[in-house]
Amino acid sequence: MSKKDNGGLTVIFAYLNEKNRPYSAQDVFNNLQKQHGLGKTAVVKAMEQLALEGKIKEKTYGKQKIYFADQAQFAEVSEADLKAIDSRISDLSTQVQAISQGCRQLDAELKELNSSLTTEEMMSEIQELKAECSGYSERLDKIKSATNHVTPEHKEKVYKERHLYVKEWKKRKRLASDMMDSILEGYPKTKKQFLEEVGVETDEDCKVTMPST
Repeated sequence: MSKKDNGGLTVIFAYLNEKNRPYSAQDVFNNLQKQHGLGKTAVVKAMEQLALEGKIKEKTYGKQKIYFADQAQFAEVSEADLKAIDSRISDLSTQVQAISQGCRQLDAELKELNSSLTTEEMMSEIQELKAECSGYSERLDKIKSATNHVTPEHKEKVYKERHLYVKEWKKRKRLASDMMDSILEGYPKTKKQFLEEVGVETDEDCKVTMPST
């Protein structure tokens, strides 16, 4: 047997005694191959050899073999010792839970700090905001100092005039269209030819769109 195989035997034997619980060869391979680089075939052979030598126990359940440490090597534990162990396990579990909660809280605080601005970044952002505010102030001063402001009354007057002119435009366009339709009823040529002959330009010819009122 090679030195590597002997090393595998030692590792597996120590692992089963330390964990003291049943494992299949696949379980042991999954748990040890990453850390110790053991191949599955080597693990199977090592566990079979340890069982043949009586160093570990083997049980067969259907097609699967289960291996576990020889319990005879461990001292018997009294009921009081078991209760003490259970109590110790409970205490340690409580400590682990408290420590885990503390770690989660610290992790949350760390994430919050990492997402916060540093003093230098904050100072830089303040300067940028000040410059932006200064620009808005200058723009506001220019608007206030301008002499061409439009009063609300004048604005309202312009809108009313616009509404009146658009209304009159539509009225006249409708009258012109009705007159043209009457003429075209007895006109031997097309509407386009008629417009060309009389020299009339439509809104479309001038690429003008009538606004809404």
